[in-house]
Amino acid sequence: MSSRSAPAPTPPAERIVSLDVLRGVAVLGILLINMWVFAMPETTLLNPTVYGDFTGANYWAWLVGHVFFQEKFITLFSVLFGAGIVLFTDSDKRSEAAAIRLHVRRMFWLIAIGMGHAYLLWYGDILVAYGVCALWVVALREYAPATQFVIGVVLVAVPSALELLTALSSSPDVVADTWRPAAAVIDAEVNAYRGGWLDQLEHRVPAARSRQTTGFVGATVWRVGGSMLLGMALFKWGVLSGERSRGFYGRLVAAGAVAGLVPIVTGVLYIEANDWEAGAALFWRQFNYWGSLPLAGSYIGLVALWCRWRPAGVVTDALAAVGRTAFTNYLLQTIVATSIFYGHGLGLFGHLNRVELLGVVVAVWAVQVPLSVLWLRVFRFGPVEWLWRTLTYGERQPLRT
Repeated sequence: MSSRSAPAPTPPAERIVSLDVLRGVAVLGILLINMWVFAMPETTLLNPTVYGDFTGANYWAWLVGHVFFQEKFITLFSVLFGAGIVLFTDSDKRSEAAAIRLHVRRMFWLIAIGMGHAYLLWYGDILVAYGVCALWVVALREYAPATQFVIGVVLVAVPSALELLTALSSSPDVVADTWRPAAAVIDAEVNAYRGGWLDQLEHRVPAARSRQTTGFVGATVWRVGGSMLLGMALFKWGVLSGERSRGFYGRLVAAGAVAGLVPIVTGVLYIEANDWEAGAALFWRQFNYWGSLPLAGSYIGLVALWCRWRPAGVVTDALAAVGRTAFTNYLLQTIVATSIFYGHGLGLFGHLNRVELLGVVVAVWAVQVPLSVLWLRVFRFGPVEWLWRTLTYGERQPLRT
């Protein structure tokens, strides 16, 4: 029997360090934005003026988060997921048929875990969307990278085009209720999350269902699926694995920063000039929507240059450890944050301002990073990664190093 007929997970020693570091950076970075949704009403992610202090240091905390974090790190995560599909299905230890069967089983369990995450813990789950998108994106894994890149850009453009058409053809009243909900709606959400677990279901269940249905069809499937295809292309071109020249990554950093920051900052100036009115809402979202892509590319370049300069060391090894346990860390962030902000824990939902939330983010990072390093000194995988592998391969995987 050939070695290709005995599928097995990739040993830690064969992992690509730059991918692990990128994944670690991504999962740490998304917490800063997710923390807004853990701790404040859902609409604040769309319109930060609807709840909480938005002046002074709190305004600057939002601005830094919006310009440098919002949509950038979830884009990185989606791009890396696409690269992971190529890595998983192209393993020389598996036949093509076996690889696809394992991929489908792997995504089934990801969706199952994501459903539990979304409805039992936090409606902002991204795992279900990743699992569903990966089931069809895998069919394009063998396309030429240039073709994958073009298709990816086209898919990403769909929700943007839909929003612009809505903005050009409709009255601002179409988005008024979601842009600036009534005080009673905000109060109901705050009270739900300050209450017990059963009270929270009043908001969490419909919010999760909306994201997985209308939100998925209207936006997520296009953005996430397109980003995964971009990730496949970038991996095949050697961009994500650090194989390109220093000059290439330097140009990527510079060009990505300019192409990203200019529209993002312009968007902030635009919405402020329009006094955060609903009529400008759909237009202003486009600035960050598109600016986040090249800025995420700039971050890829920075990480690649770092890994060339310090292929090993305290920082590189720590970020790689977070990346190798990204699934566990993503769910751990939810458990910690909901325990802090929801009524079954400390009940601080809606009580902390944006500057204080930055402090919570740093505190969580300060726990997650060393914990990931220490865990991997004893174990091969994070606990959720181990469970996912065991379910995927249908047999208990070795855990200890």
